[in-house]
Amino acid sequence: MSASAIRLDNLTVSYDRHPAVHHLSGTFQPGSLTAIAGPNGAGKSTLLKAIMRELRPAEGRMEHRLQRTDFAYLPQAADINRRFPISVLDTVLLGRWRWAGAFGRIAKQDAARAGAALATVGLEGFEKRHIGSLSAGQFQRVLFARLLLQDAPIILLDEPFTAIDARTTRDLLDIVARWHADGRTVIAVLHDFEQVRAHFPQTLLLARRLIGWGPTQEVMSSANLLQARAMAERWDEDAEACEPAA
Repeated sequence: MSASAIRLDNLTVSYDRHPAVHHLSGTFQPGSLTAIAGPNGAGKSTLLKAIMRELRPAEGRMEHRLQRTDFAYLPQAADINRRFPISVLDTVLLGRWRWAGAFGRIAKQDAARAGAALATVGLEGFEKRHIGSLSAGQFQRVLFARLLLQDAPIILLDEPFTAIDARTTRDLLDIVARWHADGRTVIAVLHDFEQVRAHFPQTLLLARRLIGWGPTQEVMSSANLLQARAMAERWDEDAEACEPAA
């Protein structure tokens, strides 16, 4: 197995002791660009956390030879506190903690890299602004600049284009395409099926259980989407809680 391949072997993951992903097997190949699609509550975000080993499998295995620092992770916007008093530049520089450490000093070249990353995402001159003053689209650009600074081989994005304007979405999709061209592995949770079809060559269609995984045009068929929807309608949210694996 390549050092950057991520293999799932009969993976079952529980969240708050309730089953979220069931018996999932497959491989994210190195350098692949994959969308994780499916209905709400399908286990998509849970799977991202399991890939980073933030959640332990209830059954099966997550196999890769990666360290936590090999991942750059963008959570959903709702999970980020924008009231914290921090500037745009300092937010982007958080991407360098991998090298500086919690108490390390930020080198001059890091500040220069942060400025270049902000220019790449279209926010040159925003360095001193408070993140709380930004629009949703501007703030997402800042977070993408932070990902650029992390320079990680594996990039995980959890609904990165939700509630942002069309121009920002186009610009950020261009960055995703650039990461893919660089040979990085990019995995994105998406709810917009048209974005999936237009920009992601591989798709994992999930409805807690695997519906399909492979070339997007094959996986995102009408039959598969109907199956995912039907499975979602049969979910029992009051199912018995699962005990964690020993």
